[in-house]
Amino acid sequence: MMNEKEHWNKIAPSYNDEIFDVFQNDKFRKLSTYFKKHGSLSKTAIDFGCGNGKSFPFIAPLFKQVIAFDISKGLLKQAEQRGFTNVTLKQADLTKKKLVLPKVDFAFCCNVIMFPVRKKNCQMIDNVYRSLKPGGIAVIVLPSLDSALFAAWRMMDVYEKEGTKPQDIPKNEFDYFKANKRDLIQGIIHIDGVPTKHYSESEIKVMFREAGFTVTAIDKLEYDWETEIALPPKWLKDPYPWDWLVELRK
Repeated sequence: MMNEKEHWNKIAPSYNDEIFDVFQNDKFRKLSTYFKKHGSLSKTAIDFGCGNGKSFPFIAPLFKQVIAFDISKGLLKQAEQRGFTNVTLKQADLTKKKLVLPKVDFAFCCNVIMFPVRKKNCQMIDNVYRSLKPGGIAVIVLPSLDSALFAAWRMMDVYEKEGTKPQDIPKNEFDYFKANKRDLIQGIIHIDGVPTKHYSESEIKVMFREAGFTVTAIDKLEYDWETEIALPPKWLKDPYPWDWLVELRK
């Protein structure tokens, strides 16, 4: 089993090159819309799994205080260099029970609740829930299983229009579908060789309802086709690949 702390400390020096930048690729700037909707200079916020602080320019100006958690000291050192005086950095494994958490008005978590082990994902969702004051809001970004399947189908369509039959498509184009049947049913897709949990819309409704949340919106955080297909043809338009953007109320 992967040691999360070692993994992220190792990645820290090359984080910007290796980790997909949701903020930069957010095609229709929906994250900013949700932040502005819930932001207030009288409220506090928490960023679960802040990485090197890519969210800070978006959320720090909108809240009185932001508490940012990550498991990696290396990434937290990078986050500190962003220089936001109203951001407090804390190191923690966010999948642990009985984690001491502040009570905040708003929680944000971007592509962190995606462990191949369901128990870890559920514990992290519980920690998000516990951190919120009654009536508090969470905005969570999650990998989409629907999008992964749709993007693969669309890629086959591109090959076919270029004269390549499905059986002749290079096998490595489907390397992210390496899991066995049980894992695939649970939404495990391999991203750069790492088994990563992806979610269906119906599963999101069930999981967060069981955690005590009210799901107030399930939106699509869409990206250009370049994020999925090298040199996509110009005729490849919407629907675009996406992550789920989930709005929740405690």
